[in-house]
Amino acid sequence: MGDAGEGLVDAESRLAERMEEREEEKRKARQGGKGADPERVRQVESLKLARTEMQRQLELTTHSARKQQLTQALAEIEKRIKELSS
Repeated sequence: MGDAGEGLVDAESRLAERMEEREEEKRKARQGGKGADPERVRQVESLKLARTEMQRQLELTTHSARKQQLTQALAEIEKRIKELSS
């Protein structure tokens, strides 16, 4: 029973990651010939990984104070991604 649940979580994670990848591909296609700064790309990718981990933790936590911390952290990560992407 536990294995089936883990498989579902893994499938959902892979689906979310694939959706993010497709969004990134679309964004790059819209930018056309603009050369991307490798450091900026690295920072954005790092933030996306952090966001994925924070979302996972938020789903698993039951303590309200921890949920609030994670929600604030996610908002900050989203803000930074938006700043770096623009």
